[in-house]
Amino acid sequence: MEEGGMSAVPKTKTPSPVTPLSPTMMKDVKALVSLYSNYFWNRLLSLFPNPNSNFRTKISSFYHSSTTSTTRGSSKRRRRTTCLPLPLPPASSPDSPSSLLTVEASKIRNVLEDVMECVFLNLHYIQKNLQFWQSRAEGSNAQKVYFMVCERGPNAFVNGVIQLMRDSLAEHTGMQRMSCSASSYMSERIIVLTNLRYFLAAFLAQVYTETDRVGEDLVKEPEKSVPSLLVTVNDLFLKLEASIGHFHAMRQGDSSVDGSYSFPLMFEKLPEVNQEGSQWTECETTDAINLICENLHKLDSYLSTLVTKHRKPKKMTLYWMHYTGGVVGISLCSLWLLRHSRLMGSSDIDNWISEAKDSTLSFWNDHVEQPLLSIRNELFETFRKRQKGVMEREEVQFTADSLHRMLLAFSEQTKGHKLPQNASDQEMLEIVMGRYEKEVMHPIQNLVGGELVRSLLIQVQKLKLDIETAMLELDQILRANEINFAILAALPAFALSLILLMLVRAWLKQDTRAEGRGRVARIQRRLLVVEIERGIMQIQTCRDQGLENDAECMFGLVLYSLDRLYCAVERHAKATGEWMCLRQDIYDLAKPGLQSANKLRITSRMERVYDCLLPSPKRQ
Repeated sequence: MEEGGMSAVPKTKTPSPVTPLSPTMMKDVKALVSLYSNYFWNRLLSLFPNPNSNFRTKISSFYHSSTTSTTRGSSKRRRRTTCLPLPLPPASSPDSPSSLLTVEASKIRNVLEDVMECVFLNLHYIQKNLQFWQSRAEGSNAQKVYFMVCERGPNAFVNGVIQLMRDSLAEHTGMQRMSCSASSYMSERIIVLTNLRYFLAAFLAQVYTETDRVGEDLVKEPEKSVPSLLVTVNDLFLKLEASIGHFHAMRQGDSSVDGSYSFPLMFEKLPEVNQEGSQWTECETTDAINLICENLHKLDSYLSTLVTKHRKPKKMTLYWMHYTGGVVGISLCSLWLLRHSRLMGSSDIDNWISEAKDSTLSFWNDHVEQPLLSIRNELFETFRKRQKGVMEREEVQFTADSLHRMLLAFSEQTKGHKLPQNASDQEMLEIVMGRYEKEVMHPIQNLVGGELVRSLLIQVQKLKLDIETAMLELDQILRANEINFAILAALPAFALSLILLMLVRAWLKQDTRAEGRGRVARIQRRLLVVEIERGIMQIQTCRDQGLENDAECMFGLVLYSLDRLYCAVERHAKATGEWMCLRQDIYDLAKPGLQSANKLRITSRMERVYDCLLPSPKRQ
């Protein structure tokens, strides 16, 4: 029975035993699986907007890929399109071939780029929220009360109105107490964001300065410089942890924001066995890089959580009353339309649509189509009748020939001999006028028997010739300006088109960011240069007063402004061919060792020379 059953099934080739994979093949398979899993995870995260999602995704893929492959430094991770480059020599700059760098140098360069990008993004996020709270804190008491009541959502509106009414009825100081509460509410957020900006800017300045110090050695002697730089960066992370931890402990009891300091910032520390002067193995270098990446991820998560709790209200929360009014208005309009629709047995909407359609067609026909057709016909008619005028040149020539013959006959009869053929009309006209002056002395006698009538007729012929000549010239002037008159008739349509074009252009150029093309974007770029100049002067002032920590913070803020300027001017400077010189000036401004006087000269030159930083042509 079993054999019969087996015989009914087609015979297949027995598979050979599965050969176990070698460790190298298992490693490649794991790397491939990690690559595709990171790819799908990144595509999934890209669907949800988050101010730091780009960086978090890159850090996540960076950290996971580094645990599965030792060639993480050459992984193709997507970065920001532009960012202030590291202060590394040309051999190790991003524009140079990667073959000039060792694997360790490439890894540490990628780590430092991630650190700078993380700090730049968080500084930008902190700066935007800090500017919002500072602008609100500078407002009047009434504006602060309005913010606390009307710009924090419906719940805050109800609670604020109840609190105002209660305080006003009890002590008659409701506005004053609400204003004090608003000032405390805003000042707390300003203090937290200002200190975070201070710590991050100082950390950024220290990392940038250390990278500038060991930049040459990173290319020449990477075996010695990479371990030293990794240890220094790890120490800077621990120093940042201590600064934020101290601030965390100081503010933990005084904070009114729920959950602001629920968890402290704790970084991982390099093992004591990895001494700075010893020779590191590739595994130790990779572990140190992974540890720095993990610390960077912790820093980004901590800042994201803390800043989110002290951030400005969302746009929906700020303008919830406007949106509510809009929703109510749309709802009432919808009910009104429903009342006049077919669903309620009314034909009002159909009638209105029909009337609107007829009015639109009538307007199009009367004010657009017919004027354009008339202008077109007038233009073509002008070209067809261009050679037809009121007075033709042949008629004028015929009158001139007739006058010449009359003058010639009268002059020959008066002189008694033939005149030369080249005698001009002016000479013969003088003869006629001389005879006329003699004849007019005895008008009655010469009117009958003299040449007075004949001389008068010759003068009438001369007047006719002059009139026809003037009419011919006027006709030529009119025919020459016929096309101008036709264009003048089309000026209203041209003006309307120009107005529409200007409106569309203004709408397209309404981007107020520093990367835009409009006048406001140009002003933003110039303000960045002003911030850089102010920061350079404050750095020098802090150094003169011995405030090195404040000087480090100001240098970090200058680097942040340079990064924003670098991103804002790159596209415009490349379009005008100024990018090479402008980029070098930005590099020089970021050098820690360059004197402040030289940096101020560079900023002054930048404002005067580069087209993307010049004032708007309308304001020059």
